[in-house]
Amino acid sequence: MAIATVAALLAALGGALWLAARRFVGPSVQRLHGGGKSGLMHGKTVLITGANSGLGRATAAELLRLGARVIMGCRDRDRAEEAAGQLRRELCQAGGPEPGSDAGEAGELVVKELDLASLRSVRAFCQEMLQEEPRLDVLINNAGIFQCPYMKTEDGFEMQFGVNHLGHFLLTNLLLGLLKSSAPSRIVVVSSKLYKYGDINFEDLNSEQSYNKSFCYSRSKLANILFTRELARRLEGTNVTVNVLHPGIVRTNLGRHIHIPLLVKPLFNLVSWAFFKTPVEGAQTSVYLASSPEVEGVSGKYFGDCKEVELLPKAMDESVARKLWDISEVMVGILK
Repeated sequence: MAIATVAALLAALGGALWLAARRFVGPSVQRLHGGGKSGLMHGKTVLITGANSGLGRATAAELLRLGARVIMGCRDRDRAEEAAGQLRRELCQAGGPEPGSDAGEAGELVVKELDLASLRSVRAFCQEMLQEEPRLDVLINNAGIFQCPYMKTEDGFEMQFGVNHLGHFLLTNLLLGLLKSSAPSRIVVVSSKLYKYGDINFEDLNSEQSYNKSFCYSRSKLANILFTRELARRLEGTNVTVNVLHPGIVRTNLGRHIHIPLLVKPLFNLVSWAFFKTPVEGAQTSVYLASSPEVEGVSGKYFGDCKEVELLPKAMDESVARKLWDISEVMVGILK
């Protein structure tokens, strides 16, 4: 009886929190859906990394609905094919035409294998892209790893810095020629508000002297912003724009490495359902930056909830951004 009473109280609390939270997350979602017309991205090819789950999957679904040809760049091909099948079924069930068909303005889904923890995989992926794809209109650097235990990529980099920054750094650089030839084109980089707690320690980028999983995640997200701003500077006059965003706190499997005590999980689940965004809500700024006419020609900016957001000074340090770029080129083998 006591357990049932507690469960009922928790459910009531969760419902109240959920209703309260809807008042705060609703407007940003509404804003984009109001302008996201079917067919807006018709004829556009979009590459999304980590598109088989969470934010990436939701972003793929939205852009597919807008008519884009979506390439899902994913580490696990089987899971990506499964997600692609689900997306196709969901679109049909929602009353839209099957992706890739001629019976309307729905887009097309393509799955390609891409492991950002392997520079060899990134290079092979880009070689395939350049051989098979005549154009690339939007690149969305979405994939990421969050607060994992200390481990290294195939090339010996600390995993979070290696995947979140270096893997995408190489990917973007190898695809720049295709993006330029497809201009006007866009690059969208997914960062995080947690960049505020990170610093770029050039003496220990690989975290071999010390490792704190929270700090290293924040460092990788700060690196995303510095990369975006330096890339925007280098792309001036090319008609290729690049912007960076924070999606907010989203209910995804990104936090799979975070241990939550069993007794705390029910409360955590209530809080997450009340105050965390759904993947669809979290994906709105990515979709906005990839598709909206409102940001045509805008570059080097930081966005949240489909609006420009002010950065801390350390994320706008041009000398740090240039030094990080130069070192990253060496680390990924662009420069010897």
